[in-house]
Amino acid sequence: MSFYNFENNNPDEEDIHYMKLALAEAQKAFAEDEIPIGAIVVCKNRIVGRGYNLTERFNDVTAHAEMQAFTSAAQTVGGKYLTDCTLYVTIEPCVMCAGASYWTQISRIVYGAREEKRGFLSKNADLLHPKTQLKGGVLADECATLMKGFFARKR
Repeated sequence: MSFYNFENNNPDEEDIHYMKLALAEAQKAFAEDEIPIGAIVVCKNRIVGRGYNLTERFNDVTAHAEMQAFTSAAQTVGGKYLTDCTLYVTIEPCVMCAGASYWTQISRIVYGAREEKRGFLSKNADLLHPKTQLKGGVLADECATLMKGFFARKR
C-alpha cells in the first residue's frame, strides 16, 4: 500500500482531493467493465485503504468498492475499527456497505452522487454508527457521469 499525505487546512478542498482519488479507483472498475464505483479510506491525512467494485471478477455480490477499501484499511491499520478514518466513495453506499461501515465504526463517510434506487438513505438512514458523520455531493456530477456512461455503454 503506497501512502499519500495531503496537508491542507481547508476541509472542502481536502474532500475534493480525496474524492478525485476515489474517482481514479472508479475509473479502474470502468476499465475492467465493472460498475464504476471507487473508494478510498483516509486516516490522519494518509490513504490506508482503497478499492473499486470487483463483483464481476470475483463473481461475488459482496465485492463492492467500500468492502474492498474497508478490508485494505483494516489490514493497514492493524485492526478492524476505523474510528479515526474517513471513507470517500463515489456513489452513496448501499445498505450492505452502510451496515459494514457501522461495524468498522468509521468516523466519517463522504460520498459523491446519490443512488436513489439502491442507496442506503432511501432505505434506512439509521444504518450508520451513531458517531459517523455523513457528507454527500462531493464531485457529484463527475461521479454520476461516470456511472451514466457505464450504463449507457451497456445498453
